[in-house]
Amino acid sequence: MIEKKKDGFDGQRAIVLPRTILSKYCSRNPLIAGAYLTDIGYYPKAKFHYRMRAQGIDQHILIYNIEGFGWAKVGNKKFLISPGDFFIIPAGEANCYAADENNPWSIYWIHFKGQTADAFIQTYFQRAGTYFGRLPYNEHRIHLFNELYKHLERGYSRDNLSYVNMLLLHFLSSFLFDPIFNEASSIDNETDVIHQSILYMQQNMSSILTLQNISAHVHISMSHYAFLFKKKTGFSPIEYFNHLKIQKACQYLQFTSMRIKEIAYQLGIEDPYYFSRLFAKVMGISPKEYRNKYISKT
Repeated sequence: MIEKKKDGFDGQRAIVLPRTILSKYCSRNPLIAGAYLTDIGYYPKAKFHYRMRAQGIDQHILIYNIEGFGWAKVGNKKFLISPGDFFIIPAGEANCYAADENNPWSIYWIHFKGQTADAFIQTYFQRAGTYFGRLPYNEHRIHLFNELYKHLERGYSRDNLSYVNMLLLHFLSSFLFDPIFNEASSIDNETDVIHQSILYMQQNMSSILTLQNISAHVHISMSHYAFLFKKKTGFSPIEYFNHLKIQKACQYLQFTSMRIKEIAYQLGIEDPYYFSRLFAKVMGISPKEYRNKYISKT
């Protein structure tokens, strides 16, 4: 009997955006409502990776393999997946896929929604006549994916989500229009105090940071820093820091067997009950419910 494994691969990365954030800042934002990410991840050498969804899900899925082998079934069509291959799963479409047992794939994957996303799916199928495709390796395409992931790690401000999801269109266009896919420069403003302070938060996820700690790190007064941060992100610095902690907690819940108390401790939160309340406030469900629900994600 072949072993089947949904998650738990060395080097794996994944972000599931809070559904409350999607509703508030994505599906109702006319700038990006047409196409926005709901989930994103990378599974390297994902031995025994397997997924079956008899009814599909309410998001489109794109999976791009850069190494190893696997197979995918979308509707009644089955494909063998080699390095450089990708496949698309339209929302609501029955699907099943798995990594090769001896030489498992390494896959980049996204879930996305919106009317423009619908049009992308339809256009690709009209042009290709299939939901399967093959691309030559392009470092810039991987860079775009890493940009999407990196910026989502920095939190869920309106501006950040708008930037990420406009970048999503560039990423999707690289699959639809590969022959004219060109190099693009990245944007990473190292001198920006907000950017620097968010990096500081990311580097101190297991600590308890105060507004004084963070503002001192970027060498401006607490009041001015708090004003600038709220203006740029829509959140207070501590609220934003808590979002980053909960994002990290989601990854622990998905990819480890750590107890909720242990996860809270890893994030510098000594009271597990406070952690559970904070998690539920941000994600809309308890840590236990999240683990049970999203252990079945891509």
